[in-house]
Amino acid sequence: MDLWHAYRLRWKRRRFLFRIWRKRHEISVAVDRTGQIRPEAILSFVTVRNEIIRLPYFLEHYRRLGVDHFLIVDNDSDDGTAEYLAQQPDVSVWTTKQSYRLARFGMDWLGWLQWQYGNGHWCLTVDADELLIYPDHEARDLKALTTWLDGQGHGSFGALMLDLYPKGPLEDATYLPGDDPTRTLAWFDADNYRHQVHRYYGNLWIQGGVRDRVFFANEPARAPTLNKTPLVRWSWRYAYVSSTHQILPTRLHDVFDFEGNSKASGALLHTKFLPMIGAKSVEELERGQHFQNTALYQDYHQHLTENPDFWYEGSHRYSGDVQLVALGLMSKGRWV
Repeated sequence: MDLWHAYRLRWKRRRFLFRIWRKRHEISVAVDRTGQIRPEAILSFVTVRNEIIRLPYFLEHYRRLGVDHFLIVDNDSDDGTAEYLAQQPDVSVWTTKQSYRLARFGMDWLGWLQWQYGNGHWCLTVDADELLIYPDHEARDLKALTTWLDGQGHGSFGALMLDLYPKGPLEDATYLPGDDPTRTLAWFDADNYRHQVHRYYGNLWIQGGVRDRVFFANEPARAPTLNKTPLVRWSWRYAYVSSTHQILPTRLHDVFDFEGNSKASGALLHTKFLPMIGAKSVEELERGQHFQNTALYQDYHQHLTENPDFWYEGSHRYSGDVQLVALGLMSKGRWV
């Protein structure tokens, strides 16, 4: 990286930090339990809207992994989400009615919370429809993983976002709150992924999977970005750029090694395609909050309202972390 490019990235990070500080007034504390946070606590930062169906299993999954405290921004839910979260003993809640899109899809709000509470902690930033797994995660929790990362001198951990889907039309599947969504969304695409180095940020830019196959086969450059850096030993100087796809400073992007297979990485099981996806897509078409260029994705959301079937003969049935390592979708690296 040349000096001019490094200088530009440094100023870009400072602008993001100033923006986060400026946007801090858009969120108001509803339930503050941050006094419970211990010096070595693992924290999770989440923005939600109308996720009452997903939250019981989401919280169970991350508690089991070892998250100590959740800092959650509720963006004007009307399905009982905020009330449910307020009852959880390890959750602090902030609320806002402001624009999700104009807050950089919630990253400005979470950035302020990370600035206040995340410094020095391992921080996991995820969406309510993302379940992090990694090699041997059922036996070795996040405390074991982050202790190992500290010992290796790594301040971040990467994950591939893996879209899961049912066999048959999406809305014909069944799901109840508290169920493991991978029992409903039991299938995924295994072998249509590609990657390149991002020209500006230097991170490994990954695309592919079912959304690439179904929605963007004719325009693959528009397919969703699947690389994420969700787990970071946080500093108040850090800032996410676009969701958790990119982060500054860019050295935190050094989380994947598909060629040498030397770096451990995980997967974010993406449970977006539960049966209520059609209703949520109708809402997003009306709200226009989830994409910078909403018109570009109207066909995508419209298709989701038509109860599509994503399954095909090449679909793989999900069976766990060992399978994903064998398929090359995540790596043990030196984490053995």
